[in-house]
Amino acid sequence: MFYRRLASPLHAARAGVGALWALSLTAASLILYHPLALLALLLAVLGAAIGAGVGARIVRSLRMAAIVALPIVLINVLVSRQGLTVFARLGDLGPFGQGDLTLEALAYGGVIALKVTLLILITGLAGLAIDPDELLRIFRRLSFRSALTATLATRMLPVLAADSQRLAEAQRTRPGGAPGGARGRIALLSAIVAGSLDRAMDVAATLEVRGFAAARRAPRARGSAFTRGASRPRGARVLRGTQSARSSLRRPLSRHDIGFAASALAVLALALAGRLTGVASFAAYPQLELHLDAATLALCAALLAAVLLPFCDRRGIER
Repeated sequence: MFYRRLASPLHAARAGVGALWALSLTAASLILYHPLALLALLLAVLGAAIGAGVGARIVRSLRMAAIVALPIVLINVLVSRQGLTVFARLGDLGPFGQGDLTLEALAYGGVIALKVTLLILITGLAGLAIDPDELLRIFRRLSFRSALTATLATRMLPVLAADSQRLAEAQRTRPGGAPGGARGRIALLSAIVAGSLDRAMDVAATLEVRGFAAARRAPRARGSAFTRGASRPRGARVLRGTQSARSSLRRPLSRHDIGFAASALAVLALALAGRLTGVASFAAYPQLELHLDAATLALCAALLAAVLLPFCDRRGIER
């Protein structure tokens, strides 16, 4: 579940534009409460993941989200007592009162579970399709140390994953095999934590030696003599990350940037319009009130189109 450059419109767009697009989807998920509108957003996010080439990994996140969403529905049904439509009576539950399970509590729990699922999938899609290094460069002039800390933490996650795989393989090669159950997991976790602490001390010492502690504000990313077109000595080369950073700051807006920016504005406008006009109105308590007509269906179709249309333009995509 780490970022990798792929040939997709979302990967080709600027990281800032992609982040705004993901934030608009998050805002729409929080604004809307209508189950059909949330399902339309869920289908749109899954379609966007397929368009970005990360559909299989997002489906894996969907299974993880189900583990979180199902207890939300169950707890809300057992705890909530505001609904009027009782579909099951469990009798006296002691400190929890009368165990009357209502349809309203079930519906409201399902809506909250849908919202949580959407937030997990949108976050996963943003992490897989938006370049974290380019995104953090936007904030380097505002908070250099915070951007550096976030960059290092992001870069360390794949290293920790590789360490865990190597340690697990080393455990399996022991004569008695890897210890099973909780004991084996605790031993593996303690080894990973100890290694990460040692690596953190090494990284901190390296940064201190290079003078990062004295930096007050990051310098502007200006081109050097090499990047401004001056003659380059034989054997000299510019770091790839520096070149990409400067080129990303200088490049004009592409059609993908404009497409995802327009998509973000359209999704946010549709969500606000659906909530304020009552087209996507939904009330769970004390009795279910669900607005469903042609305008609601049109809103759901518009949300799907607004999210997925930028993925139709695949010109100019490079790995």
